[in-house]
Amino acid sequence: MKTITLTYPHQLKKEHVKETVIALGFFDGVHLGHQQVISTAKQIAVEKNMQSAVMTFNPHPKEVLRGKNEKLEYLSPLPEKIRLIEKLGVDVLYVVQFTQEFANLTPQQFVDDYLIGLNVKHVVAGFDYSYGKLGKGTMETLPFHSREQFTQTTISKVETDHEKISSSNIRILLTTGDVDKIPSYLGRYYEIRGKVIHGEKRGRSIGFPTANIDTDRYFLPTNGVYAVYVKIQERTYEGVCNIGFKPTFHDNAVVKSVEIHVFEFNDEIYDENITVQWIKRIRSEKKFAGVQQLIDQIASDKASAKQILTKLDMCSCNL
Repeated sequence: MKTITLTYPHQLKKEHVKETVIALGFFDGVHLGHQQVISTAKQIAVEKNMQSAVMTFNPHPKEVLRGKNEKLEYLSPLPEKIRLIEKLGVDVLYVVQFTQEFANLTPQQFVDDYLIGLNVKHVVAGFDYSYGKLGKGTMETLPFHSREQFTQTTISKVETDHEKISSSNIRILLTTGDVDKIPSYLGRYYEIRGKVIHGEKRGRSIGFPTANIDTDRYFLPTNGVYAVYVKIQERTYEGVCNIGFKPTFHDNAVVKSVEIHVFEFNDEIYDENITVQWIKRIRSEKKFAGVQQLIDQIASDKASAKQILTKLDMCSCNL
C-alpha cells in the first residue's frame, strides 16, 4: 500500500493519478462498519479494473475546529490506522492534513479538489458521511457535487445486537470496562501498541515485575485490572494489566499508568514496542491497607486472568 500525505492545496495532478475507487471516512478503530466500506471499495475497484484507495484525515477535525489545542485520544492513532488499513489490501491511502483552511472548503471545493481532482470514478462511504465546511455535504448531495464525474455507493448502518457499530459506541465500552464485548464491533479484541518505559520498579520488589507502557494518544479502557495478551518480539504471552493511579502508593496521582505483569517472562525489554490485547476486565482499581494485601490481591488477579485466558485458548480465540 502506498501512503500519500496531502496538504491543502495538494499538488497532485489528475492526469498523473490512476482511475480510482475511493473509500471515504475518518476510520478511527477501523471497525467492522469501516471494514465494510473499505472492502466494498476494493471489490468495486477490482470489478472496474481501477486502483482502490482510502481517504482519511489527520488530526481528528474536532482537534482543529474546537480551537483549544485539545489533543484527542484515538482508538487507532495514525500509525496504527495505517497498519490496519494496509492489512485490508488497498492500493493507496490518502492522509489529508486537516487544517482550518481545509475545513473552510465548501462541499463543492472538496469534491472538485479531492475527488474529481484525484481522478476518482467511484466513491464509497457510510450513510452518515459528511464533507465540506460545517459538514454540509452529505451522501445525498454528493451526486449533485460530482458534476457527473463519478458514481457512488452508500453503505447502510452496520449493527451488532441491534446496536450501531461506531467508534463512539466502542469508546463507551472502553469507558465501562466491557472490553470483552468489543470484538463484535471491531472483529478483533481491542489493542494498543506502545514502548516499554521505566516505572517505579515497585512490582519487582513485591514479586510481580511489570512492564510500564507509554500509550500516547490511545483511548484507554477505564481504570482497573484486566486479563490481557501481550505480543513481544512476535511471540504472544499471557498477562494481567493494571490501569490507573496506584492508590495504594499515591494519594493524589494525576498521571495514569499502564502496568503489565507478563506471565513466565523475565527479560529486559525497555524501549521495545509491544502490543497489548484487552480480553476481559477482572475488577476495578482500589486502595489497599498495606503491601501484603496488595500482593495477595495481585496473586488472585493473576489466577483469575489465567482462568479467563485458558478458556479463551480452548475456544481458539487468542492472537
